[in-house]
Amino acid sequence: MSCLTLLLSCTAILMAASPDGSTAMPKDYTVVSFYFPNYHPDARNQARHGQGWTEWELVKKARPKFPGHKQPKVPLWGYTDESDPDVMAKKIDAAADHGVDVFMFDWYYYNDGLFLERGVEQGFMKAPNAARMKFALMWANHDWQDIHPATVKHPGELLYPGTVTPETFDKMTTYVIETYFKHPSHWEIDGCPVFSIYEMHTLMKSFGGVDATAAALQHFRDKVKAAGFPNLHLNAISWGIQILPNEKTVKNIEELVKRLAFDSVTSYVWVHDMPLPDAPTTEYKTLMEKAVEVWNQKVKQFTMPYFPNVTMGWDSSPRCTQTDPWGNTGYPFTNCISGNTPEAFQEALQKVKTFLDTHPECHNTFTINCWNEWTEGSYLEPDTEHGLAYLEAIQKAFGSK
Repeated sequence: MSCLTLLLSCTAILMAASPDGSTAMPKDYTVVSFYFPNYHPDARNQARHGQGWTEWELVKKARPKFPGHKQPKVPLWGYTDESDPDVMAKKIDAAADHGVDVFMFDWYYYNDGLFLERGVEQGFMKAPNAARMKFALMWANHDWQDIHPATVKHPGELLYPGTVTPETFDKMTTYVIETYFKHPSHWEIDGCPVFSIYEMHTLMKSFGGVDATAAALQHFRDKVKAAGFPNLHLNAISWGIQILPNEKTVKNIEELVKRLAFDSVTSYVWVHDMPLPDAPTTEYKTLMEKAVEVWNQKVKQFTMPYFPNVTMGWDSSPRCTQTDPWGNTGYPFTNCISGNTPEAFQEALQKVKTFLDTHPECHNTFTINCWNEWTEGSYLEPDTEHGLAYLEAIQKAFGSK
């Protein structure tokens, strides 16, 4: 069975009665939220930053950089440890109650092994209510640099290169199949486990070219089928603007993902697809209109399904050394998004719903940035200013499941 053709729903859809007494089949949408798991103690981080360090430390130390700049952000639930199954259970309940179907975990695996895996392995997979949601992995195969915090004068030290050897990739994909794909809550499309990859240029660099990369991905598929699945659903992250340190663009990504036989494409965050031209902030509603243009362009650009992205916000200033001068001088010293109120976010959700309704090739699936990118200013988790309002915006637009 090919994973290029997606089912509109993986579960039965109940018939709903309309006001005139007739019945109508409501649409079933798949709401996928990216999840950044750097909010639990990790051995690598502790060796670098000290015992018990998590990225909450940057959140706590953030300060306003310009008039009207609201920092620090304070989590309503406190500075929790996501690797605690009970803590993750609270996140799962809140997400499922408000219509989020899937957590797509940023997932790290380097030549020397795993990094930040305990959020998904100890937190989500062992949560008592894990059956309420699905999860999947986005292999964040980018260079990991020490930008915690970053300084203006010096780029962050490269700690873990994103390129891996073919042997590491083979070992990694076996681990993915055995550890994650066989979990009952892993997200599948047409019965095929979903696996997303962040950087195309780094992926190709690992194998030395397109043909070798395609062969490695095909071998991954073969292993998935040997494990009893009909196939693998490979999702590619597409973006065109360099934001993070050393990120590079791929000029002809539509041809590349086709040659590599990816099954779908999505975007991670709006700032990967459009600039933030106004300093120090660009208005959310301005970017919202540009996002609609991006969706329309990309749905025509790719021959496989494109899942549009809705971004909650952008403010990477917590990752900056707080005493350094502020300016748009390169990540994480970048312009921010302003006006990203819960109401504006709900408007963006309504726009993506309209877009999906008129583009069946997207199969009613979209991604959100992000569940918890606190140090990049894009999070659905409740804070002390807005409470649950961003989650309630999803519920209002798409309903709870």
